[in-house]
Amino acid sequence: MGKFTSEMVDDYADKLLIGLTKEENQMVLDEFEIIDKNIDIINDIPNIEKVEPMTHALDDFEYELREDIPEESIPIDDLLRNCDEKAGDEIEVPRMVG
Repeated sequence: MGKFTSEMVDDYADKLLIGLTKEENQMVLDEFEIIDKNIDIINDIPNIEKVEPMTHALDDFEYELREDIPEESIPIDDLLRNCDEKAGDEIEVPRMVG
């Protein structure tokens, strides 16, 4: 894929259902230009293709999981006592979409 163009940014913005002003479009293009320059710098590193990808930043990374101990839950009536609107054992919230 070649360099990003203003038309490509507008097309992607339309697909994401966001509108961009000309200034915002230019800002995105400027950011992608910086990203492209950094990728070019990385690609110019000698023998970069021979470097094995890392699975974690720390080679000696160890983790210890805590023991999973079941605990008694808070009764649902106590939880629902803090709600403004409820229907049975469910919390009613305002409709956000359509």
